[in-house]
Amino acid sequence: MAGLRFVAGNSAAVALAAATAKTVLQINAPANQRVKVQRIGIFFDGASTTAIPVFIRLVVATTAGTNTALTLNKIVSSDSETIQTTAGENASAEPTKTTLLDEWYLHPQQGGDFTLAMGQEFWCLGGQRLALECTAPAVVNVRAKIFCEE
Repeated sequence: MAGLRFVAGNSAAVALAAATAKTVLQINAPANQRVKVQRIGIFFDGASTTAIPVFIRLVVATTAGTNTALTLNKIVSSDSETIQTTAGENASAEPTKTTLLDEWYLHPQQGGDFTLAMGQEFWCLGGQRLALECTAPAVVNVRAKIFCEE
């Protein structure tokens, strides 16, 4: 692991349809190279104080689905190495998801930023995909980010 840190973040808000699971962000590790997930942020723009919370899952995806390509940004822009990981956002065709890594409920008027403790980070193994999926009871927009290290 070279210590090349980067972030995958939505380029625009992703609209969630009521009661429909939607992959809002996905990272794709390069073949034979692990990616360490260090921090996850997810934020909604809901207006109702009485809205039901959004269900969020971090899962392993066994297929890519169809996502909009996403440009990854280096945390230290002067790092000379090239990011090998790829990412996608706002799936128009959902990937197949298998292993649940974690799940949360968040109120649609707020968000959460989860920094994972050293030694407790999630790993995206070489050639594997991790997807951040949201299911909202009512229409709401979401923006997400995943901080990683190669």
